[in-house]
Amino acid sequence: MHLQCEFFYHARVASATADGRVLRGERTRDAIADALLELLEAGVPQPTAREIAERAGVSLRSVFQHFDDLEALYAACVRQQHARIALLMSPIDPALPLTERVDAFVARRARLYERIAPVRRAVRIASPTSPALRDGLERMTVEHRRDVERLFAPELVRRESRREVVAALEVSTSFDTWDHLRQAQGCSAAVARGAVARLIRGVLEES
Repeated sequence: MHLQCEFFYHARVASATADGRVLRGERTRDAIADALLELLEAGVPQPTAREIAERAGVSLRSVFQHFDDLEALYAACVRQQHARIALLMSPIDPALPLTERVDAFVARRARLYERIAPVRRAVRIASPTSPALRDGLERMTVEHRRDVERLFAPELVRRESRREVVAALEVSTSFDTWDHLRQAQGCSAAVARGAVARLIRGVLEES
């Protein structure tokens, strides 16, 4: 009986120790992924492993211990970024009048795009050689399309040109359009919001 109790005691201790190591490892991985995202947001488009380690508060060796290669780190960053984005995507009631929906949608997208702009620009550069980043961009595109379809469903009912209208709305409200307004045209955030709202109304009125 003593032997059995001793066995269970040591088994619990070993399990707790293993669980602690797993949790510490997960926290370290999350810290490294967060550090890369924070550096990108701070305007460092291609941070080094040493910069990432310093930002995360871990050793340089730890970065390579937790991620086999850059692709694995990118995959972790994609997961972290999607979790952050989800917090910014508050739901909008499709039953609201169109004007209110357009204003709320544009305001929400503007907040999102302003937040993710540095990361998105860096991803645009790195994505051609990274399946993880390309998958992340594709996922965001699909989620954006679904968001447009859900919010403007009342205006899309029984339209023969529904796919064409959705495509126009998707492009009008995409990050690329927002970034063009802000970067290439030098619009303020307020002017960019007004331009996107005009695009949405124009698509819906003409279709």
